[in-house]
Amino acid sequence: MPLWLIISVLLVAALYSSVGHGGASGYLACLSLVPGSIAPTQMATTALTLNLLVTGIGLWAFVRIGQLSGRLVWPFALASVPAALLGGLTPLPLRAYSLLLAAALLLAAVRLLARPLQGAAALRPTHGLVALVSGAVIGWLSGALGIGGGIFLSPLVLFLRGATPRQAAACSACFIFVNSAAGLAGRWFKGAVEFGVWWPLVIAAALGALIGSRMGAGRFSSAALNRVLAIVLLMAVVKLLKVGIALG
Repeated sequence: MPLWLIISVLLVAALYSSVGHGGASGYLACLSLVPGSIAPTQMATTALTLNLLVTGIGLWAFVRIGQLSGRLVWPFALASVPAALLGGLTPLPLRAYSLLLAAALLLAAVRLLARPLQGAAALRPTHGLVALVSGAVIGWLSGALGIGGGIFLSPLVLFLRGATPRQAAACSACFIFVNSAAGLAGRWFKGAVEFGVWWPLVIAAALGALIGSRMGAGRFSSAALNRVLAIVLLMAVVKLLKVGIALG
């Protein structure tokens, strides 16, 4: 296993956990850049497992400071959990997986390069139907591709003025945790749970999550670091698009 991959996983876990995310998009981007071909089942399983670990540590930190709102998160999670389970059960050909993952990583890169969304002064409840539909869509992508969905959920919650930035981060951590668990369960049911030599990545992700959850977003979510991570995501997008086009 390349040393740069282990270090990258540690840095991605630290950066993402500081804002309540699991880092699956970053892990998948790094794994897709490893020389040679890694099977989609192994990539998705590894990313979901690391997501589960990192968001579990972050979720515990948010619960301790009382920032998790069950009223905010439950409509999203209610629809996303069965959708993530279904996504984990969905068989995807390599070409479809590569193209869908490239699209998801491209959206994640755009999100990282965009101006951070600020919490609104006057919060308002999120419409139940909007939460259910968006939760289901993000949940299916979580299970099928091995992403957590937090990088899409956080800006959505802030755009809808449903939470402060810290509450949105706590909501995302809970959302990602339950979706990662459901996605892994779906993969286990269809016999698609496949790990490589992944223990060094688990240790790196756990250490990064501990650092990120303690240090907070103030030091790890800088514009410079976001740009670096966005470049990594875009490099992975290019490689995945080449794979998808070649298989076409």
